[in-house]
Amino acid sequence: MTTNEPILLRSDRDGITTLTLNRPQQRNALTRALIAELHDALNKIAADKTIRVVVIAASGPAFCSGHDLRELRANTEPTFYDAVFSACSAMMLAIVKLPQPVIARVHATATAAGCQLVASADLAIAAETARFATPGVDIGLFCSTPMVAVSRNLSRKRVMEMLLTGEMIDAETATQLGLINRAVPADQLDAEIARVANLIAAKSALTLRIGKEAFYRQLELPQADAYSYVNAVMTRNMATRDAAEGIDAFLAKRQPTWYDA
Repeated sequence: MTTNEPILLRSDRDGITTLTLNRPQQRNALTRALIAELHDALNKIAADKTIRVVVIAASGPAFCSGHDLRELRANTEPTFYDAVFSACSAMMLAIVKLPQPVIARVHATATAAGCQLVASADLAIAAETARFATPGVDIGLFCSTPMVAVSRNLSRKRVMEMLLTGEMIDAETATQLGLINRAVPADQLDAEIARVANLIAAKSALTLRIGKEAFYRQLELPQADAYSYVNAVMTRNMATRDAAEGIDAFLAKRQPTWYDA
């Protein structure tokens, strides 16, 4: 069944952009086209200083079921597989490298590359009924690319358990393991997403950009090198107008007015 509905929806409000995966009948499986549209949207957002926070959401009964298996089986050339997996990896990295913080709004099941999408976001808030899995092993396709993002959120043994068994975990377990920040009742999900997004959007956009980049970069460095790197970051941050305004506002017990978008 074909539809004229766009496969990715975008809405902008008060500095918060929501990108909604919109292939509900296919459980928002990631086709090559959807990956490309999401990556293109992220690139445009990265250059837009009016956007403070990005929310990745989805329509229909699932958050994202991973790669579109029908598309993969319809194109059996290894070059096609490589192109799809490379494009998906680049899109996931674009989330990490995006200057703005990204929140995953997980209303339902996220599996395989869908679980990777959740793990790639800076924050993830889910409905209590959401479930998560890396079940590629069940169909003979180990979740190797999702493993990269998920293994940077969970301990090695818990990641290996998910990868080797393919079993679903519930939202409470996902919270305990660190895959998501928290789970809330489904009817409170939008309110909680809005609360967190608005809280972040009220901060200095420049400071958020500096901090997000530094967070991911220092994780890959040895501890001594990480301290050396973040010392330089703090020095650069301290020299900004927003740092001066923020400190002055704190000392004067008033709300800051941020200068730099």
